[in-house]
Amino acid sequence: MNRPGRGVGLLERGGRKDRKDRKEKTNHRTPPNPTNRSDWAIPRGLIVLLVLACGVVAIAGMKSFAGILGPVFLALMLTIAVQPIQEWVRRRGWPRWIGMLGALIAVYAILLGLVGSLAISVAQFATLLPQYADDAQNVLDDVRDQLDQWGIGSDQIQNALSGVDFGKAIDLAEAAVSGLLGVFSNLFFVLALLLFMAFDGMSMHDRLAVVTRHRPEIAYAIETFASGTRSYLIVSTVFGLIVAVIDGAALWWLGIPLPVLWALLSFITNYIPNIGFILGLAPPAALGLLEGGPRLAIIVVVVYSVINVLIQSVIQPKFVGDAVGLSVTATFLALVFWAWVLGPLGALLAIPMSLLVKAFLIDIDPSTRWADVFIRGSVAGGTGDPTAVSPPESTETSPEPTEKSPVPDPA
Repeated sequence: MNRPGRGVGLLERGGRKDRKDRKEKTNHRTPPNPTNRSDWAIPRGLIVLLVLACGVVAIAGMKSFAGILGPVFLALMLTIAVQPIQEWVRRRGWPRWIGMLGALIAVYAILLGLVGSLAISVAQFATLLPQYADDAQNVLDDVRDQLDQWGIGSDQIQNALSGVDFGKAIDLAEAAVSGLLGVFSNLFFVLALLLFMAFDGMSMHDRLAVVTRHRPEIAYAIETFASGTRSYLIVSTVFGLIVAVIDGAALWWLGIPLPVLWALLSFITNYIPNIGFILGLAPPAALGLLEGGPRLAIIVVVVYSVINVLIQSVIQPKFVGDAVGLSVTATFLALVFWAWVLGPLGALLAIPMSLLVKAFLIDIDPSTRWADVFIRGSVAGGTGDPTAVSPPESTETSPEPTEKSPVPDPA
């Protein structure tokens, strides 16, 4: 006589045996061949080549549209510079259109005042240069006589000085100084862009709040770029004004014509890293040579060197490096690259453009933020640590725990 639970026990034992057999078959299964997998990874070398190819295409596109890209970024840089006016008005609870109007008036005053001063000075320079034709010829004669006294033959002197044409030199000098205004040739385009960007700036705080809530890394990169650009502009403007005032006063005391123009030139070239001092020195030194001979030219060079080397090459790079986080080598390479891509305007915007690229290629991703160590101006102490400043945390609220999600015990 069979007991009631015997059949059930046999079925359970049979089921356990079947599961054991299936487990053994699974353990003895042949491992998959990596070459047959469909989820293969792209080789790292191929990724590098693809990135380089995309970079070449992007650079070629920027160079082709330099006439548009340069003024657009100039307007963006100026808008970022005056954006704190709108933020100040917003914090005080005033209507936002007041902040927009104040920022627009400030940036228009800066741009139009600079362009107007340059236009007047360049016009004066163009009328002054032809007066020095005879002086330039006298300088060439003096050089020829000095070379003759040193025993250099007349044929060699003639061959050396035959290519010197002061008329061409005047045209070249006028073109170079007039090129300053060429930087602002798209003035109406820039003014229109400033108007639209100032209007959009009224809602920029709300837009960044949304980005911070959903994509905190992108908001961190944008804030890093904006704060670095403002710091760079503040430092360069302060030191540029100091250099311009001192240079203009020194040139006026030495009797160099148009000291206001050369002071403006010193102020503008102060935004050009590394070589701005040389660009600002050449015209007044040449006028000093024509006005008072080699002695006055040497005095101009010495005075400029003492003032500008001390301020622009010793003091200012320390503040600029701390403000933007770029080493001297990175700054110089940025100058060469952006001047090649965008022309003269690229030389003025080299640092802000580099900060934009750095923000969206390095600062935006925590996994690439280590590269900041190699382009920073200093890594001493805690200021050079790229992880010292963490991006803002997301403000999204986490979902409330449900019955299926366990709540940790406070004990």
